[in-house]
This record gives sequence, structure tokens and C-alpha cells, in this order.
Amino acid sequence: MSFTGKATYSGGTTLPEIADDVSDLIGLISPFETPLLDAIGDARNFARSTRHEWLEDRLNPNSSAINNGAGYSASDTVFTVDDGSVFRIGDLIRPNGSDEVMQATASTMTTVTVTRGYGGTTAAALADNQELTVIGHAALEGEDAAAAVAQIRVRKENFTQIFTETVSISGSLDAVTLHGVDREFDYQTINRLRELMRQLEQSVICGVKATSNPEGSASVRRTMGGLLSYISGANAVVDDAGGAALTEDILNATIRAAWEKGGRPNAIVCNGFQKRKISGFVSSGTQFVPGETRLRSLIDVYESDFGVQRVILSRWVPADKLLILDLDKVQVMPLAGRSFSTKPLATTGDFRKAQVIGEYTLEVHNASDGGHAVIANLATS
Repeated sequence: MSFTGKATYSGGTTLPEIADDVSDLIGLISPFETPLLDAIGDARNFARSTRHEWLEDRLNPNSSAINNGAGYSASDTVFTVDDGSVFRIGDLIRPNGSDEVMQATASTMTTVTVTRGYGGTTAAALADNQELTVIGHAALEGEDAAAAVAQIRVRKENFTQIFTETVSISGSLDAVTLHGVDREFDYQTINRLRELMRQLEQSVICGVKATSNPEGSASVRRTMGGLLSYISGANAVVDDAGGAALTEDILNATIRAAWEKGGRPNAIVCNGFQKRKISGFVSSGTQFVPGETRLRSLIDVYESDFGVQRVILSRWVPADKLLILDLDKVQVMPLAGRSFSTKPLATTGDFRKAQVIGEYTLEVHNASDGGHAVIANLATS
């Protein structure tokens, strides 16, 4: 026989007599992680101006390339080169890819004159763009000191960018008891800060400075340049994959290119698709051990012939690109006194209002001459 007394459902589908049962946990699915900022860490100092500058230097070059379309025969002794000032009388010179050693006997700004086959080595023909590397300078005993040669330090700049979001709630909402949240104002402030940190990481990777009035004006919003905009130029290591899938050979070739220019990359930053490609480098060698219940199919650290690189997974790297960085040469710094903070705003009614605000810039050393690298135009499917 069915129950005829009063039950929980007696009041109807709205259950008016029963207290609400709402979980105190709020589900949040929107991504807000900032793994690159976490890896870079806290800035070692602050920016002191909205235009932040730093200096870069380099040693004197020790090589220059042949600049003659027809190249030179094994008997030629005067070569046109990209930069003849690299060479001094007495330098021992080795053409890349050759066993020959030469000795410089004269040089101008665009040429070098040599003795071929120095020390019994065999002279060989030279091709256009073949690099001539100085092994070392040989001075004569008792000769005068050579003229001093030094490089001019280069000044680089970036600009601070203001990141801001607003929090505003009514006085009533600030007073009522809520499910899953102690105070609505604090909850909204935390979410706005998460959004700003997400914006900061994306700007560090993909930000671009304004082409005109980058310092800002009444109508121009000041923006900071990101890593991709700085790792560019004729001397930068930017490899175009041409739509090919990422392979270990492609990755190693780019790391090597940065290493050859003097870079010491210690991090690889990529999105999920390229991260799976990297983890796939070892999938063919995966072995199953009897009794083991956990399968690992990932690479967190990549040890190449040119150093150890931590692999950082970031949602915010463009799908077709991969960054190879020296994190010791990167800083994300706030303008002094302008780290992210909450600033209460004056109210003109029955509400509470605040601005979450911060001002930051990126400092990245040697981005345009091999300190870092980018692989672009990778396959994404």
C-alpha cells in the first residue's frame, strides 16, 4: 500500500518546506594559469619610468663571410668579405668546412689578403658566403701594441603597459549571505586579478608596441612589446618550419643555431599541440614493465647536446610557434609602486567599487642576436 502521510514531496515540485541544499564549491573552468610568468619568477628590480631601457654588448666578431658570387680558386689570395675589419695582420684564418689554414697579411674594410696553405695545409677553393673564422692572432715578438678595437653598447627599450579591471557590486549584494562565497566583492576581485595575470602572460608572449607614439598620448594607449616581437631581425634565430610537423631534428637545429650565436637556452615554451609532439619524441621507445600500473607519456625536461631545457606548457603561445628561451635574460617587471593591487574608488550611490590595476613591462636581453629563438609556421593538425 502506498504512503498516505506527509512526505518531502507533499508541498509540490518547488519543495517549499525544505531548506535549500547548495554546495559551497563553485566550479570554475576558464583557464587562468600563467606558467611562463611562474617560470620567469619575480623581477630582480623595478622599472623606474614608463620607458624602460637596458644595454646590450657583444665581443668583437671573429669571423666574416666571403662576398663574391663566383667564389675563389685555391690560388687566389685577396678576398672580398662582408667585413674586413674583423681581420688583422698575423691572424690565422680557417674557412669553415675546410682543413686549410691561412694567415692574414693585409686587410681593408671590405677585403682580406692572405697567405694560402699556411703551415703545410692544403689550399682549397672558397664559395660565396663561406665563413672565414679567426683561429687566433699571432703577434711578433717585440712589436708595438695593436690598435684598440671595442664594440659600442646598444640601448634597447620597451614601454610599460597599464592593466586594469573594475569591480562593482551593490550594497545589498555586499551584505547578503551567499552560497559558496564569503564576500562577493572579494570573490570578484580575485577573478579580475586572475584575468589580469592572464592578460600579462599573453602580452609577455604576443605583445606589440605601438608604431607611432609608443610612449603613449591622450589618444594612444601605451603597450609593451612581447617576446615574439623582440625575437626578430636579420641576426635573430627564427626558423620557419614551412608548415612541417615539429620533429626532434627541427627542434635541435634551432637550439643549435642559438647556441652557435652564443645563446644558452634553458627553456622551451609551447602550447598543447606542440607539447604532445615533444612528448612523442620518446613514444616509440616506451616500454611496459610487468606490475607497473602507471604509463608516462610526457617530457618535462629536454636534454639536448646544447644544454638542458625545461619544457613549459602554456596555453597562450600561438599554436604554430615554439619559443626557445634563456630565462636568465628575461624579466617581467612592474613600474615602481605599480604592482597589481586593488584601489578603492569613490562611490556616488549604494554600491561598492574598486579598480584592480598594475603596470608592467618586459625586459629581454639579446633577443635579436641569438640569445633566444623561435620556431614558426609549425603544423597544427
